[in-house]
Amino acid sequence: MVTESIKQAVAEALTKLGIKNPDVSLEHPEELSHGDYSTNVALRYAKELKKSPQTIAEDIIRYIVLQKIPALARAEAAAGFVNFFLAGEFFAERIQEILEKKDGFGKQDVGKGRKVVVEFSSPNIAKPFTIGHLRSTIIGDAVAKTLSFLGYSVIRDNHLGDWGTQFGKMIVAIKKWGDIQKIAENAAPVRALVDLYVCFHAEAKTNIALEDEAREWFVKLEKGDEEARGLWKQCVAWSMKEFESLYKRLGVSFDTMHGESFFEDKMRAVVEDLERKNLLKESEGARLVFFPSDSLPPLMIIKKDGGTLYATRDLATDAWRKREYGDGVIIVNETGGEQSLYFKQVFMLEEMLGWFARGERVHIGHGLTRGKEGKMSTREGNTIWLEDVLDEAVKRAEAINKETAEIVGIGALKFNDLKREAKQDTIFDWNDVLNMKGDSGPYLQYSYARAMSVIRKSPPQLRRGAEFARRGGGVTTLERLLYRFPEVVLRAGKDYAPHFIATYLIELAGAFNNWYAKERILNAGEETEYRLALTAAFAQVMKNGLWLLGIAAPEKM
Repeated sequence: MVTESIKQAVAEALTKLGIKNPDVSLEHPEELSHGDYSTNVALRYAKELKKSPQTIAEDIIRYIVLQKIPALARAEAAAGFVNFFLAGEFFAERIQEILEKKDGFGKQDVGKGRKVVVEFSSPNIAKPFTIGHLRSTIIGDAVAKTLSFLGYSVIRDNHLGDWGTQFGKMIVAIKKWGDIQKIAENAAPVRALVDLYVCFHAEAKTNIALEDEAREWFVKLEKGDEEARGLWKQCVAWSMKEFESLYKRLGVSFDTMHGESFFEDKMRAVVEDLERKNLLKESEGARLVFFPSDSLPPLMIIKKDGGTLYATRDLATDAWRKREYGDGVIIVNETGGEQSLYFKQVFMLEEMLGWFARGERVHIGHGLTRGKEGKMSTREGNTIWLEDVLDEAVKRAEAINKETAEIVGIGALKFNDLKREAKQDTIFDWNDVLNMKGDSGPYLQYSYARAMSVIRKSPPQLRRGAEFARRGGGVTTLERLLYRFPEVVLRAGKDYAPHFIATYLIELAGAFNNWYAKERILNAGEETEYRLALTAAFAQVMKNGLWLLGIAAPEKM
C-alpha cells in the first residue's frame, strides 16, 4: 500500500536524522490543495532534533525524493508539515481496480476469523414501531453490513422485548378494558394494545394498586399460568406480523430473532454462577451485584418478589451467545444512549465473571428522537408511528418519480438519520426528515442515476472495463476522493460509525456533479475512454456506499 511505503520512507528519514523508533502517522489534509496525505512528524520531533520543523520537513523530503516511491508525484514542506501528492498513474490504477472489483471494491479481511453478534432494533412486543425505533434498526443494519464488508462473520440479532413487568400491565389492561375478539378484528391490533397500555398508565396515576396487580400477573406469567401465557402469546403473534412487514419495507433482515422469553430457562444457571463466585449480595430482600470500590452503582439481578429483570435476562443471553459462538466473539448492542450506564454495569460484571475480555462487548448508544414538544413516550400516548412516517416519505417521493417512490422515500428517511453521528439527539420534523434536496439520500441516488445514464449512452465497446490510459490534465477532486473509499469503510467499521460513510458519499457526489458540469464525458476525443471509466468508477463506489447504508441505488430517477 502507498501509505505504508510513505510511512516507511519517513521513518527511515527520521532514523537517519537521529530519532530512534520514530512513530509516523498519516492523515488526509482538510484541504485537497494541501495534498493527498500529510504528516506532522517534523513538528513532533523538532524539540528532540533541535531543528526547526520546516528544516526537518525539507530534510525528509530530500530523502523521499531519493527513495523514488512510484506512486508519489511530489512532496512539499509547509508550516512544518510534509504534504504528499500522489501521481496520476496511481489514480488510474485505482480506477481500474474499482472497475475490476465492482461490488467487492472496499471489501477487506481485517475481521477474518472473528465472529461478531450485532444486536439491533430490538422492539418491544405489543408496541408498534415508532419513529424512535428507526434509529437502532438502520444504524445497527449499517454497522452489520460494514463489519461483514470488512471480513467479520456477522450474526445479525434481533433481541425482542417479549418479557418483563410490562406484560403484567398489558394483561391487566386487556382483562379490565379490552376485548380479545375485537382486538383480533382490528385492522391494527398492536395499536389497539398500545391504547390499552396508555389507559393502564393513566389509571395507575390515581390507582396505585394497579402496579401491584401487574407485578402479580407477570409473576404468574413467569410461573406458566395458562391464562397469562395465552394472552402473552397472542400479543407476540400480532406484533411479529406487524414487525415483519416493516422490516421488509426497510430492507432489513436478521439471522436470529430471539425474544427475552427464549432465555427464561437459562437464567437460573447465571444466578448460580453469580452465587458460586460470591457476587450476589442481598439488600432489602432483593439480590444485587456490588462493583469494586463502588465504581458503578449496584446492579439488581433478582427483585424482592423473586421476579427477574433486564439484567438477569441479558446476562443469560450473553452466556448463551458465548456458548453458541465460542470464545473471542464480539457482541455489539445498538440501543439508546440513555442505557449507557446500564451497559457499563453489564460489561464490567461479565468481565468479573470471566466471560469476556475488554473490547469484546460494545455499546453503540444513539441519541433520542424527540418531538418538538420534548421526549416522545408510548405510555403517554404522544408518539409518531413509523409506518405513518414511511407512508408519508413515499408519498412525498412520488413528486420525483412514482416508480421509484418507495426506495427514494425510504432512502431519504434513512440517510437523513445516518448522516449524523449516532450519539446526537434528533428533533423530529417532517420537512427535515423527508428533505429531498441538498445533502440527502435522493441527491446521492440522483447522482448515481445520472452517472448510469451516461454509461447507458456510451458505445458498448467502452463498457467492457478494458484497460485504459490516463490522458493529460490535472488530477481531479473526484479521482482524489474515489480511492479513499476502503479507508472510509475501515474507519466506519472500527468506530462502529456509519456517518463516516454518509458524509464521504456527500463529498463524493459533490465532486462528481461539479466535474460533470464542467467536462464533456462522451465524444471527448482521446479523453472519452478515461472519463467514461471515471464515471463508471464513481457509480460503483456510490452504489457500494449506499448499500452499506441500506439504501437502494436506482439506475433511473
